[in-house]
Amino acid sequence: MTPRIRSTDRNRQATSVIWLGLFAMLTSCSLTSSDDKVISFGIGTQDTTTNTAAAGVVIRELHLLDKYLPKAGAYAGKRIDVTWSNFTSGPPITNGMMADKLQIGVMGDYPLIVNSFTFEGNRDSRSRLIAIAAYNMAGSGNGILVNRISPYYSLADLKGKTVSVPFGSAAQGMVSRALRIAGYGEDFFHLVNQAPEVGSTNLQQQKIDAHADFVPFPELLPHRGFARKIYDGAEAGLPTFHGVTVRTDFAKKYPELVRAYLKAMLDAEAWIKADPKRAAEQIAKWTGTDKEVVYIYLGPGGIMTLDPTIKIPLIAAAREDAKSLQALGKIKSFDAEAWPDDSFLKGVYAERGLDYAAQSRSTNSYEIKGTDDFCRARIANPRQAGEIWLSNGAIKPYSSASCTLAAYADFAARGQSVDVAYVFDAKRGIKLFADEAFFVVASRVATPFMLKEDADAFAARSGGKIMPFADALKALHRAG
Repeated sequence: MTPRIRSTDRNRQATSVIWLGLFAMLTSCSLTSSDDKVISFGIGTQDTTTNTAAAGVVIRELHLLDKYLPKAGAYAGKRIDVTWSNFTSGPPITNGMMADKLQIGVMGDYPLIVNSFTFEGNRDSRSRLIAIAAYNMAGSGNGILVNRISPYYSLADLKGKTVSVPFGSAAQGMVSRALRIAGYGEDFFHLVNQAPEVGSTNLQQQKIDAHADFVPFPELLPHRGFARKIYDGAEAGLPTFHGVTVRTDFAKKYPELVRAYLKAMLDAEAWIKADPKRAAEQIAKWTGTDKEVVYIYLGPGGIMTLDPTIKIPLIAAAREDAKSLQALGKIKSFDAEAWPDDSFLKGVYAERGLDYAAQSRSTNSYEIKGTDDFCRARIANPRQAGEIWLSNGAIKPYSSASCTLAAYADFAARGQSVDVAYVFDAKRGIKLFADEAFFVVASRVATPFMLKEDADAFAARSGGKIMPFADALKALHRAG
């Protein structure tokens, strides 16, 4: 029930493990082959972690890096051997970078910080953050899930229960922070280490009470029908992100290759934004993650913002993340000031005539736009809008959650099949699957919420009635 890893990727991972062992023994290994005619350029990615798409799978599958690889000057007569290694989490990428089999790695905020700390013990190199793959400034992207039929609706309901999480991941950091914010001790529930595919299966089979995980699982598992989110990382109040890190010895020796990769990354981001429906469908084919889930993360107004610039609030968040990692015993120190190096990206921006300084200060994303042809209104406030993905058809925008539900009901009444609908959480502005939201309905207006406790509070203030998606559809259809 998890995103598939293609057999070629599994073989690549197995091969990577073998090579890591060999490279660990070869302490004198170099960045190039013995005859210095072949330059090895290894890139570690996480294909199934959707918010890394513009830094990994899209570049690889569209061959975007090829056109930027240098051929003249110091590179004349040399072959650049680019190898892509796909992993399901960040720690193996750090192992590959330490062994110098990988020179660039893409991973989440917590693994990135551990990566930086790990390299402090490397005699030959350090690791530096050179770009952001995607981020959510509110902190969404990680979440805690329960089985759909469970009686749990909040963190407090999990007291004494068994909760699994991939240890060392951003999701574990979120869990630790969530417990501290709530004033609960680390023994509030029984935390066990389970990889995403294991935790997902155990949650479906009700062998555990809850599973905490990172992108795309907090949206993927509910979309596949057996899970329900009861806690979102946004509640922890700290931005979350995935980024790109590079070995400093490689970057110093081959700065043109680092810039080539960043140029390809900018092209990948532009490709996604140019046609997000096409991008979601293609990324789904490449990774096995449902296209509707890819779209909720990377489409207009998506959970993740695609922007490679390194922003001050993200580094500040990393500084707080480091405190959690220290409390967990994962690191001893972290120098947040020395960690980022955006000089390569600044160079690429300057070459393309782009304003890096202005973009690094911006947190704007690309949003839903157009005209609502059901309510006959312009999309004035994108974060109060909605979308409907027609089966085998277009993605249509709507000006509000109420219009989205009314249009959905109208399509159903006319026999038009709908794939999925999207709305935005009224409290946090986070994109939701409409059929997973809690709606407060009053006076022909439906207000969606991601969490039941938020819906309860709004209903108490407004006098509205809390309804699941199906009932809200009926109410809006009758109102229309």
